[in-house]
Amino acid sequence: MRILYLLFAIFFLLFQAAPGSADPLFADTAECKSRRGFCLVGPCPPTFSITGSCQGNLMKCCTK
Repeated sequence: MRILYLLFAIFFLLFQAAPGSADPLFADTAECKSRRGFCLVGPCPPTFSITGSCQGNLMKCCTK
């Protein structure tokens, strides 16, 4: 029975995706990140401005 736990751990590690290997789902989110911005649902903080959209126009891209 102990071998099953070991096999489960090995399969779990083998089938994990490598970090950063997946393509972004939305092009506007990738563009926001490339401009050193971040995505928010609500309004941007006071020192930031809205420079675009994220997640297919569901969120706002905030940059300085």
